[in-house]
Amino acid sequence: MTQLWFKTALLPQGWAGRVRVRIEGGRIAGVETQVEPASGDERHAIALPGQCNVHSHGFQRGMAGLTEQRGRPHDDFWSWRELMYRFLDRLDPEDIAAITAQAYVEMLETGYTRVGEFHYLHNAANGQRYDAPEATAAAIVEAARQTGIGLTLLPVFYAHADFGGTPPAPGQRRFISNLDGFARLVDASEKLLDGDDRIGIAPHSLRAVTPDELKQLLTLRPAAPVHIHAAEQTKEVEASIAHLRARPVEWLLGNAGVDARWCLVHSIHLTEVETDALAASDAAAGLCPVTEANLGDGIFPARRYLDAGGRFATGTDSNIQIDIAAELRQLEYSQRLRDRARGCLATPEEPSVGGRLFRAAGTGGAQALQGEFGIVVGHSADIVSLDADHSSLIERNGDALIDGWIFGSNRPAVDCVWRGGKPVVRDGAHLARAEVATRYRKTLAKLLA
Repeated sequence: MTQLWFKTALLPQGWAGRVRVRIEGGRIAGVETQVEPASGDERHAIALPGQCNVHSHGFQRGMAGLTEQRGRPHDDFWSWRELMYRFLDRLDPEDIAAITAQAYVEMLETGYTRVGEFHYLHNAANGQRYDAPEATAAAIVEAARQTGIGLTLLPVFYAHADFGGTPPAPGQRRFISNLDGFARLVDASEKLLDGDDRIGIAPHSLRAVTPDELKQLLTLRPAAPVHIHAAEQTKEVEASIAHLRARPVEWLLGNAGVDARWCLVHSIHLTEVETDALAASDAAAGLCPVTEANLGDGIFPARRYLDAGGRFATGTDSNIQIDIAAELRQLEYSQRLRDRARGCLATPEEPSVGGRLFRAAGTGGAQALQGEFGIVVGHSADIVSLDADHSSLIERNGDALIDGWIFGSNRPAVDCVWRGGKPVVRDGAHLARAEVATRYRKTLAKLLA
């Protein structure tokens, strides 16, 4: 049994003072408030529940910063994608494990305690299947085990280059599956998981999956999460209208039975009707504001969506930067730049922008990954403590602590992280950071030589 005592903690009912959390078997067995620390308590200042990172491509951490040189008069997502294809052609499962572990270390250090790995790198560099179809999935599971992060593995079905069943391009050969092969891949991948790991289904996008294939995919795991890219690019929206006679999110909402199992990743380019309908569907919008800004994707209509009761979560996607605060800050700042206003995502009932976004992202993320959010009896003990001496947190209380962290920190404010009751981050550094970083450095030295 472990007992943690916090000067203040964010609980489901709000902020509480002098909080003791009792942990047994990796789960929260008791929460007491307004109590003094006991001799056996481990003492900390500020406690928050761990967050879920709903959308990650772990291997892309290895190419962060390598695509920032202009290569053509109009660089965009599509030109970035070509560079990404060239990078992934060099990767083997050991490389994937090393790079993904580095990404997961950094996620835990910022307070993400579960990740949804949108995993599409299935085949060998020549496009042939590995003898063990789950070879690259095993690399991701290895990274999660080494770092201790909770894992919702989302094997991706990818069969076509574009709408209408267009044959895949050469650069996509490592992604490609057929329905039978994908079913075997999901079965084999699920056998790798244990504890509170989860499996989901990820049709890549309506570009890469036909309507009939999507229908069959949804039967593979009827209760599992379903994640899909949707409306990230205007080019995709235009092609969807041409081939399906509907915009991507419009088509999904009208034809795919979208409900609380679903996470529609990005969903940037929406009409007002789509925005309201997505909010009413109980699905989560998987927002990746830092990556979306990096790629020049566009701005999600968060103000209208949240006002309509929509659910959302954040993801680090390309892992160009791994930082919860940066994702939530960019989400708010994008609305401010578009609307030329401040406090866009606050409400009279929830006047703290940071507080509202942190709670909403936590709730939506837990739904999207079938995880848990909150310092609650029975939940996994996924807890983050902040450094009370951080300059952005000094003399703050309540939601002002979250606002200070999200909008005022210029260096990491996370002090310690517990995942399933086990300490994984101390004094801001992951306990396996040195070991993971050494392997990561060797891997990049080989790949970038």
